[in-house]
Amino acid sequence: MLTSHHDNPQGAPTALLDTAHATDHDAPAARTPGGGHVLVVGAPGPRLERLTRTLRSTGHDVSHAPPGEVDRRMGQTHPDAVVALDTPGENGERPEDGLEVIREVRTAPAGRALPLLMVTSTEPAGVVDMLRHGADDCVSETSDPVELSARIEAKLRRVPVPVEHLPRDPRTGLYSQPHFLDELDRELRRPEAARHGGVLAVVGIAEMATLEARLGPRVRREVAERLAGVAERLGSFCDRLGRDDDGHLLMLLPGVDEETARRGLEKFAATVAGTRFVVADENVRLTPAIGWLPLAGCTDGTRATGRARDAVQEALRHGDLRPVRYAPWMRGAPHRHRRPPLRALLRPALSALSPVLALLLGIAVPFALYRQAYRLGWDLGSAMYWVVVAGLVLSALLIVLECLFSLDAAARPERPGAPYPPASAVIAAYLPNEAATIVDTVESFLRLDYPAELEIVLAYNTPHPLPVEDTLREIAARDPRLVLLPVAGSTSKAQNINAAVTRVRGEFVGIFDADHHPAPHAFEHAWHWLSHGHDVVQGHCVIRNGESSRVAELVAVEFEAIYAVSHPGRTRLYGFGVFGGSNGFWRTDLLARTRMHGSMLTEDIDSTLRALGEGARFAVDRTLVSRELAPTTLKALWNQRSRWAQGWLQVSLKHLWRGLRSPVFTARQKLGLLVLLGWREVQPWLTLQILPVLLYSAWKAGGLQHLDWAVPVCVLAMLLTVAAGPVQALFAWRLAVPELRARKRWFWSYLLLSTLFYSHFKNMVARQAHLKEALGDRQWRVTPRAAAKAVAGR
Repeated sequence: MLTSHHDNPQGAPTALLDTAHATDHDAPAARTPGGGHVLVVGAPGPRLERLTRTLRSTGHDVSHAPPGEVDRRMGQTHPDAVVALDTPGENGERPEDGLEVIREVRTAPAGRALPLLMVTSTEPAGVVDMLRHGADDCVSETSDPVELSARIEAKLRRVPVPVEHLPRDPRTGLYSQPHFLDELDRELRRPEAARHGGVLAVVGIAEMATLEARLGPRVRREVAERLAGVAERLGSFCDRLGRDDDGHLLMLLPGVDEETARRGLEKFAATVAGTRFVVADENVRLTPAIGWLPLAGCTDGTRATGRARDAVQEALRHGDLRPVRYAPWMRGAPHRHRRPPLRALLRPALSALSPVLALLLGIAVPFALYRQAYRLGWDLGSAMYWVVVAGLVLSALLIVLECLFSLDAAARPERPGAPYPPASAVIAAYLPNEAATIVDTVESFLRLDYPAELEIVLAYNTPHPLPVEDTLREIAARDPRLVLLPVAGSTSKAQNINAAVTRVRGEFVGIFDADHHPAPHAFEHAWHWLSHGHDVVQGHCVIRNGESSRVAELVAVEFEAIYAVSHPGRTRLYGFGVFGGSNGFWRTDLLARTRMHGSMLTEDIDSTLRALGEGARFAVDRTLVSRELAPTTLKALWNQRSRWAQGWLQVSLKHLWRGLRSPVFTARQKLGLLVLLGWREVQPWLTLQILPVLLYSAWKAGGLQHLDWAVPVCVLAMLLTVAAGPVQALFAWRLAVPELRARKRWFWSYLLLSTLFYSHFKNMVARQAHLKEALGDRQWRVTPRAAAKAVAGR
């Protein structure tokens, strides 16, 4: 308790250490019967004797302890309060002896919670120092004895206790770590049958070390307080909250099953990530990392908390807001003499044979099934014939519909709905792969024209230092708009983006791969969409190295069919767009809540479906152009499309059924989800059924020469299917960017190759990706980047 003291003038007779009047014969000024036992700490001498007489005159029992003997004397006398003499320093400076006495009292187990008053003559700065080091009050030597007595009585009536010894922090309402562990142990001692589940969770903050280095240790308490406030606002999914000395929030969720706890923790993480907090008078965004484990099987609270903190470290690596359930491998315990599972031994061989497996599963097995069913009296093969025909016709009609709807795609608003805010660009890069192109990319971003503040964040990972980093640092020194963000421990684009999203200052964020060169007014035009109620806008990715190879030329036209035709047409047809991984612009708050999940091979599509599930609005703008590099070899293209196909399958398995059941999506959007996530996975296998159906028909008819090839419905279906390719190529040319529209030969070449080869190539990739996912082969193969000659006329 801080109180200013006014010295009594000219050594008033009521001063505590006055030599003239404070004698044994003086009557007490205000004697308090039963005033309590006071331990006086100080070196023997006149000052100590006068203080002792003063305390006795005000009704207190007094014992004495010289410095160095405090702990022993406390054990003998058991005082109610401690009054210590502060040795005067020269010129009123703070003496070190007083701080030593405070440390000695507070170090003694019996002295941690006792009221400690210092009698001192130091200046205010010295008083402040003693209060900060553990004194409860400081009394001037010239104060009235009655005042000293009143202060002692006040402390005895309201005994000060260090915060860590209170069951709950009086400011935050959180359990201290020891008391939280007591609560946890009490819960663990309950019989398993009476517990009904239960979960322990620990929440860490990815930015804690940075905040503490900049703002001091006070942020640990403030961050825990902010997190607890979010948990309380969300309701009663968490029963008891505490915090430890490292700033972690401790959560005890008794009587909750694992799935309910996981959903509650996910909601908590998204809410924290989407909120801007004031910590130490600064506006900050926090990334919660949650580790959790069920209480079933736990016997010791300290050990359980340690395991949850191990899971926090794993969650910190990804920064994707997903709560991580503890697994033994997170503790780094060696697994000796552990045999690899049979699946792990067979996986390499099965992956190598996946093309053969695809033919067996797609042709041989159905053919055998049709024959066996026919022998049992069911003509399954003939029914399948009509299913295949209907599937081919449906695929063709969907392509044509997307083309037609793309003509009337929504136009970008001409003017912004609000003033241009600060914006941020995030370039995600894996530098060993992007080293040849990253400098050109950064320079292209620094040439962007945006009416407000624009920062360019290069979030990259690299296994070892590279010479190009020196060049990038020189550019950053020259232009402060460039922020270099090396992401330690990152192994994916998702982790790089997650690390950047909490550091960006912009109200919206443009996400780009490291080979992208956006158009000069890209951010300005993107804000026109976002300021009119949209949350995400996907631009038009254009290939700029089409002249590098025939493969790059093929991909250049394909990207026009995707970004100029399919994306805008699908958005208008089904009422939602998708984020394609690059040249996409997000509201920062939405991206902070959504994040990217590195476990998904197409983290962009996964983030799209999660954001759509929250009700986010996606727009697609084919005039919002960014130019990138295409794979230049068939092998690189195969690896890239294999990852895409497998990633789409992961998204379909995760989100299709959830989306169809969600009340957020309209019936029209659910139809789009069914086509986008369901039909696209069935179609590659359905088209392959042409072969087993033909083999079955020939077997049933007695040979191919006995088949009737001129069935009108079959001919019509074949013509419609074949016509879909030319229609899509025509629309791609019509809606392509000018520099590619001038390359008519490329579109004729694409039409021919797509009909004869490329469509079958993509179906083969999709079928093999399905087998890889079934085998658990989720290896990420990086698409090689190299500087390349751009398309003329850019």
